Amino acid sequence: MAIKFQYNKTALQALDKQLKIRLRALPTLQNKEMALRLEVKKAKDEAGKLDKKLEEKMNAYRKAMDLWEEFDNNLVKIEDIDLSVKKIAGVKTPVLDDVKFDVAEFSVFNKPAWYLDGIAIVKQLAKIAIEREVFIRKMELLDYARKKTTQKVNLYEKVQIPGFEDAIRKIKRFLEDEENLSKASQKIVKARLEQQQMEDAA
Repeated sequence: MAIKFQYNKTALQALDKQLKIRLRALPTLQNKEMALRLEVKKAKDEAGKLDKKLEEKMNAYRKAMDLWEEFDNNLVKIEDIDLSVKKIAGVKTPVLDDVKFDVAEFSVFNKPAWYLDGIAIVKQLAKIAIEREVFIRKMELLDYARKKTTQKVNLYEKVQIPGFEDAIRKIKRFLEDEENLSKASQKIVKARLEQQQMEDAA
């Protein structure tokens, strides 16, 4: 990215100000990137644990597959999912607070005795699956923010800061050269005036 500038003191001051802003912001951005990277890993690990937990529970209940064929799948429905928002390194992420279920009425006398346990199992599995989805969403949001922050860190570190430093160096050299030329021309003018005065005096 080529930085456009003019060879004068105003441009020098403006570029210097922009450079200082970026130099001050860079450590904060680097810390944010590190924090987000850590949080992405945590969310991914948590989603993995819940995935494993769900798989283990599903496998445990598969042994009683014949019983589950008798179970009425319309008995338990998810009524509502309560989510709250937690900010992590400036990113709004979802947090599962509660899962509300709607259990249809049924006759305890006409259905098998294990139906109540079956309802509890279905609720437990649904809650684990929902919690896993929340962690996956959290991971996606944090990873997106991390990528954006990484892009900004790279832009500052590799493009803008070196670009501003280079532009400032060029302006300073130009102004120094201009000042040296000005001094040299003043000396020449002064020497000519002195020579003219000496000639006039003679």
